[in-house]
Amino acid sequence: VQLQASGGGLVQSGGSLRLSCTASGTFHSVNRMGWYRQFPGQRRELVATIGNDGKTNYAYSVKGRFTISRDNAKNSVFLQMNMLKPDDAAVYYCYGDIIEYYYAVDYWGKGTLVTVSS
Repeated sequence: VQLQASGGGLVQSGGSLRLSCTASGTFHSVNRMGWYRQFPGQRRELVATIGNDGKTNYAYSVKGRFTISRDNAKNSVFLQMNMLKPDDAAVYYCYGDIIEYYYAVDYWGKGTLVTVSS
């Protein structure tokens, strides 16, 4: 199983980016998916998650600016990031709680860099 993320890059403050991530390989289904980010020298932190029922959870710092969504048929999750700030610059990691036949396993993508210029 692999999670392949894309969509990071350089954007000016106030701009937008859309991150995408798709799970591929052999598995039964995908439960919760989401995005985490990591600032230099810090631990990875939650940005947003979404269940397969569509229920979402956001970090307070991104509420109202970021929107998480998913396409269950394509095992994909997306993060629309608007009104980006320099404080949002980080490596963003895709996450998936994937059911491999009889048990769930947490998978992570390799990370995609988001840079926000002031």
